Amino acid sequence: MLPFTREQFLGAFADYNNAVWPVQIVAYLLGLAVVVAILRPSPLGHRFGAGALAAMWVWTGVAYHGLFFARINPAAWTFGALFVVQGSLFVIAGVARRRLVFGHPGGFASVLGWMLVAYAALLYPLLGQSSGHVYPAQPMFGITPCPVTLFTFGVLLLTLAPIPRWLLIIPAAWSLVGGSAAFMLGVPQDWPLFFSGLTIVLLILRDRRRVGAPVAA
Repeated sequence: MLPFTREQFLGAFADYNNAVWPVQIVAYLLGLAVVVAILRPSPLGHRFGAGALAAMWVWTGVAYHGLFFARINPAAWTFGALFVVQGSLFVIAGVARRRLVFGHPGGFASVLGWMLVAYAALLYPLLGQSSGHVYPAQPMFGITPCPVTLFTFGVLLLTLAPIPRWLLIIPAAWSLVGGSAAFMLGVPQDWPLFFSGLTIVLLILRDRRRVGAPVAA
């Protein structure tokens, strides 16, 4: 049983989106820059991509969970802390240690990665609108938990080197928490999140095959 109603849940998004505008536009520009970094790999682009993911997770943890969702759900303080931790992990892995190498490796994992990126950025808000979640009372790309998690899984599938597995723990946990809540609250655009955690299995199997292989720059 959730400690809030569906109306309170959507109302929190409305208050949040109205308060942070025009950060939504900035989030899309940041997502577009990540896509460019994937299509045109470079050492600077790899670090930028990791930094962009970090910014999305930290912003969502502080601004959405801490300042708005916590008003209707005390557990949001824990969620927010975990999102900030995840953002910090992206800084450590991708910016400081340079262990995230983005690109277009091809194969099923790559196709699924692009599908998740497109879904999170484009199809997600359209499905929300068609389901009656009219802006501003809807989750938005890059600044709310479920689209951020879906986008993250997609981007991680578009990497050319093995990913530190500790980067996957919090996104996997949120795929279960957010995905299950989406079924209870009737938020169909979030339903794929419940299954997106399965991409972790694909990532682990893919990375096992890459162990010992040269890393593309």
